[in-house]
Amino acid sequence: MTELSSLILDRIRDVPDYPQPGVLFKDITPLLADPVAFTAVTEKLAGLYQVDKIVGIEARGFILAAPVAIRAGAGFVPVRKKGKLPSETLEASYDLEYGSATIELHRDALAPGERVLIVDDVLATGGTARAAVELVRRAGADVVAIAVLMELAFLKGRERLADVELHSLVVV
Repeated sequence: MTELSSLILDRIRDVPDYPQPGVLFKDITPLLADPVAFTAVTEKLAGLYQVDKIVGIEARGFILAAPVAIRAGAGFVPVRKKGKLPSETLEASYDLEYGSATIELHRDALAPGERVLIVDDVLATGGTARAAVELVRRAGADVVAIAVLMELAFLKGRERLADVELHSLVVV
C-alpha cells in the first residue's frame, strides 16, 4: 500500500446503517479535518490531468473538486441535485444503491470542446458518475476522466463507466 493510500484509509470512518439500514457509509470528514491528508489528496487529484474545468458532484464532491480546480488552474463547475441551480439546466436521472435521484448542470457552464475532469468522493454503483458524464457530454464538453477518492469495488460502479478513464486514489 502506498503512503497516500494509507493516509486516506486511516482517515475514513465507516458508519454502519447510514443513511438507511444496510448501508455502510464512508465518512471522509476525518480526512478533510487533517490538513496534511487533505492537501495530499488535493495535490494528487490536481496533478492527474490537464483540463479546463473540474466538475464536482454534490455534495462531498464539491469539497474535493473546488480546491482541486484552484490547484489545477481550472474552473470549478458544480453538478447539483435537481432544483438547486438558479439558471437554465440540463438534467440526468439515475439509480443509486438506496434509491434514485436527478442531478443538474447549468446549461452554459461548459463550452464545446472544453476538457473536463469529474471529481467525486466515492464511486459506489456508478450511477451518479454516469449521469455526470452524460451531462458534461450533452453540454458539448469532453470528459477526460473521472477521479474519485475511493472506489467501492464490490458495488461494480466501474462497469457502468467502461467508456471513461477512471482514476481511484484507493479501491476497497
